[in-house]
Amino acid sequence: MPDEIELAFNLDIAPEQALPERLYRLGLAPGTPVTLTRNRVQVLSWHVRDGLRIHAGYAWAPDEVLSAILRYLAPRVPRAERLAARRRFLGFPLDRYVKSRARRPLAGVSERDAPVVARLERLHQILNARHFAGSLGTIPIRVSDRMQTRLGEFRADLDHKPVVITISGRHIRRDGWTVATETLLHEMVHQWQCETGIPVDHGPAFRRKAREVGIPPAARAPEGYIPAPDRPGTIA
Repeated sequence: MPDEIELAFNLDIAPEQALPERLYRLGLAPGTPVTLTRNRVQVLSWHVRDGLRIHAGYAWAPDEVLSAILRYLAPRVPRAERLAARRRFLGFPLDRYVKSRARRPLAGVSERDAPVVARLERLHQILNARHFAGSLGTIPIRVSDRMQTRLGEFRADLDHKPVVITISGRHIRRDGWTVATETLLHEMVHQWQCETGIPVDHGPAFRRKAREVGIPPAARAPEGYIPAPDRPGTIA
């Protein structure tokens, strides 16, 4: 009958099982690996080798939301369109359909690292007052000896809220506090981007602010460090 409506889903297939085929139908390259997660902080990520990692709650999302995800991931999309797509898929109530994995609490500060972290926190206060008029919020600062390819990094969640600044312990010991302070200030510029709604990247806004606060407008690592690509939500 002409007025019959053909249902776009199969009740014999669980929504999570059907999600990859729905994404392929909407434009994801056929055969791209699709991994479902319960990670509420990082609801999706893309890597050429590993494919798409996506929160399982999106299996219940309408095609409009899935299309927004693919638009967000597509190359050469105008910034305004990308931001609109991001707002669309982040607005979907994932936890209504699939309970997210409990967020792992931020690791505490070890007794060994406590004096170094205390000094970094004090430096953050001083640099905040000197270069940002005290406008930056308090943020956890950690030291990591596992950072082999980075001097420091700033991490925010997908709701654009700062999570942590991490500085390489190896970097501090090897290069000294003068250089480490410059690294901290570099990450604080990323914090400033995040808190003011500017894209967190190394683009023109970052370079202008870096020059303003007196640090090199490009990331600079001493000889012996190998650059690594940024993880979603994290930038060096």
